[in-house]
Amino acid sequence: MFTVMHTESSMGWGGQENRTLNEAIGLRKLGVRIVILCQPASKLAVRAQENGIEVRMVKMRKSFDLTAIWEIMRVIFEERVDIINTHSGRDSILAGIAGRLSRKKPVIVRTRHLALPITSKLTYSGLPHRVVAVSEYVRQYLISQGIPAERVTTITTGVDLSRFTPEAGAGTLRQELKLDEHALLVGTIAILRIKKGHHVLLEAIPKILEAVPNAIFIFAGDGPQHKNISRAIEEKNLTKHVLLLGLRRDIPKILETIDLFVLPTLEEALGTSFLEAMAMKKPVIGTRVGGVPEVINEGKNGLLVNPGDAAELASAVIHLLKNPALAQSMGEQGRTFATTEFTVDRMCLRMHELYQTLLSVQV
Repeated sequence: MFTVMHTESSMGWGGQENRTLNEAIGLRKLGVRIVILCQPASKLAVRAQENGIEVRMVKMRKSFDLTAIWEIMRVIFEERVDIINTHSGRDSILAGIAGRLSRKKPVIVRTRHLALPITSKLTYSGLPHRVVAVSEYVRQYLISQGIPAERVTTITTGVDLSRFTPEAGAGTLRQELKLDEHALLVGTIAILRIKKGHHVLLEAIPKILEAVPNAIFIFAGDGPQHKNISRAIEEKNLTKHVLLLGLRRDIPKILETIDLFVLPTLEEALGTSFLEAMAMKKPVIGTRVGGVPEVINEGKNGLLVNPGDAAELASAVIHLLKNPALAQSMGEQGRTFATTEFTVDRMCLRMHELYQTLLSVQV
């Protein structure tokens, strides 16, 4: 048995933190001892403890925090950490330095979850022994920035099939929101951030409603754009057709209820939300950005549109809402694709193999 310590300086919750937690749970099942080191009162700390994962908390005030580095070194020693897997910029610097200074000499892995430009090459080429990219798009970007190709491994994020499994009658959103049984529900599940493209969908909705007047749009998630999105809904007189649910923890039930999943993202490393919708047999509409084309096989399990093109997005939504047989076929193909290529179990097995390889080289 070896010990892996995941580090995360983020206080919030999103796809990155969800992958970290799923990996921790999956690796524990494979016999790996797991420790998560994160900030006090972070959402990851709460959810990790709920799942019985050992949590150590260290305040990570800034990228160069000598107190934090010392405390992380102490945790490495006390927990006899063999591998450190870092996830955000700040913890990658702090835990990376602590690992390099530690007498324990753990293997350091950096997981890159985002499609954003990197801000510190040190956390990819200087501190870690290996970098994990969540999509081939991210891997190729890192290589283009000078990270040696042999040091970057693609291990795509997987879906937890114990949660995302279609179950007749599990979708209760219609009853909760008192929606007409004939309404066609279009779901968008994502943090309310500009790059997720909610504003593009809001621009497309009036045209969609002209063709499909019984369409209802469900936005699940919270974030910095909440006020702007709420204001736009009111200004466009869409309050009866666009519902903001806020942050939800019953995503599978929401996906079970909707007829179509849409996320007009402007930037995406992979697009786990598309995979979760596919696992629930839902057709999806995404954009030709980042790693999204790696998960949406256009015309088979969903449709792709150009980012920022509200007219093209409206046409795609109308096309699937008016062709339920096609939508159902895409949902079926999406389920097959997600459950064979993008599962949490597959992700964890590949991470386990990588860890074992790195440890054998280190020895």
